[in-house]
Parts: sequence; structure tokens; C-alpha cells
Amino acid sequence: MRKEFSKQILKISSDEKYVFLSGDLGFMALEEVREKYQDRFINCGVSEQNMVGVAAGMAKGGFTVFVYSIAPFVYARPFEQIRNDIAFNNLPVCLVGNGGGYAYGYMGPTHHALEDCAAMNALGINVVVPAFNQDLHTIVRNITAPTYLRLGCEDLPNDKVVPEYKSWRMLEKGNDRIVVALGPMAGIIWNVILTMPKQLRPTLWAVTEFDIKKIPKLFLEQVKNNDLYIFEEHVRNGGVAMNISLFLMNMAIQTRSLKHHHAAGYPKETFGSQDYHRKESKLDKDSILKILTEA
Repeated sequence: MRKEFSKQILKISSDEKYVFLSGDLGFMALEEVREKYQDRFINCGVSEQNMVGVAAGMAKGGFTVFVYSIAPFVYARPFEQIRNDIAFNNLPVCLVGNGGGYAYGYMGPTHHALEDCAAMNALGINVVVPAFNQDLHTIVRNITAPTYLRLGCEDLPNDKVVPEYKSWRMLEKGNDRIVVALGPMAGIIWNVILTMPKQLRPTLWAVTEFDIKKIPKLFLEQVKNNDLYIFEEHVRNGGVAMNISLFLMNMAIQTRSLKHHHAAGYPKETFGSQDYHRKESKLDKDSILKILTEA
């Protein structure tokens, strides 16, 4: 998604309100952005805390600022500055975390980002996890408040057209089992569902924003007294499932069952590729197919 993100950033470059900051990362993706933005592109070096402070100052001066690094470096390392400088002042800064979840698998747990959405959501920051590349067209043009943008990797089924961007989108209308997938997990599960016999296919929703106020009425109607499955490459605590569950409880909406499939956590010994950790967490295609066909 980072290449598509770069394309969309280039398309808004003529508007001088936008500024782009990088933590000395983005090679093989941001070179054109640097050339186009000129003095509105600043490589802040390996100093993420300072970069967030600079972003807050520029936003206070009237700019909309994109702050780019790999996910753990953009939300965890400068957490205090995000809270004090950006969140407290409600500034239009978009923290762009490339490679959420286990994306930087081989680099080990220090480079994984598994509680990022929960941490940013707890500060009142808009958490956006695009499911498909085309989502970025809308997202980058609508930064008006503190935002955490978690970039992953699209897995769009062949010959499928993605519906127009919304925080919640129904991708497949199936039977009374309801599947909710956060961000790129939606494409993975969509591919799995399309291999199943039509009569066995569940209804699939893609979620890209943590804001529970945006949960659609149609989903609430579908989920009543039915089986709900939630998949996310994020730890259980503070994830999208926890937020949905709390909302359903407060609305007195009862499901027949709720099965939550999430990241297994940070590896303490063996670590490997993103696919390796997804398989450990039962978030790979084979595991998902087994979960949905054995229910």
C-alpha cells in the first residue's frame, strides 16, 4: 500500500497546505514525493520524538502534516509527543505507520505493531486501517483531525470490484453467519469465502475505522442472534472486536456466538515472515477456511 499511498500524496502536492515528514525511511517509495514537495518534504532523521513535535508545530501554523515511518517507530517511540503535542491540541496530523501487524516479520518483535490501533484509539486519535489500495484516495484527502493511518498489503480477489470507500462495507452477502475483518484481512477472507460453496458463504464486512459511531444499522440488524466472527491482525486487548463487543452490549444486541481471531502476540523466541506469524495466529487462508467450514 505504501506505493499507492505515495501516488495519492503526489496527487495533492499542488495544495501547499500539505507537508510531509519522514523519519529517514520510505526508500524506493517516497523519492518522487520528495522531489515534488521540495521544501515541504523534510527528512527529520532518526528522531521520531522530535519529528512529531515538528509536525505539531507546523499543524499549529495551519499546515496538514503527514508523518511517515514504519508503524512501531511512528506510534510507540514518540507516544508522549503524540499525546501531548498532537492529541491534546486536536491537530490535523496524520501519523502514517507502514507495515502494521506482522508485516516486518523477519525483523522481529521490535518491528511488529500489534497494539498500535488500541494505543492510538485510547488517545482519541482517528484510527484508519485501509483494506484496499483505492481506499487511500479518500483517506489522504480527509485529514482534519489527529489520525493514525496503518498501511498493510492489499489482497484483492481477481475480478472483484471494491465498493466505494466507507468505514464499514459489506463485501459479500451470504448466509446468517457474519464475518468482520479489519483492514487488509478483509481481502484475505474475501478470497477464502469465494472458494466456498455459495450456500456456505458467510456475509463479509470490511472495517477500516475504529469509530464505533459509524457501525451501520444493517450490520446491527444482521448480527442479532446470529454467529459473529471477527478477524484482526492485532492483539485482543483494545482491538476492533473489543470495541464492537462493547457497542453491542450497550445497545443490548445479543449474538448467538462471538468468535474472535486475533494476533497471537509478540514472539518471544522464533520469529519469521508475516505469513509465518499469521499461520501461528490462525489468520492465514488455510486456517480461516477451516474455521469457517467447520462451524
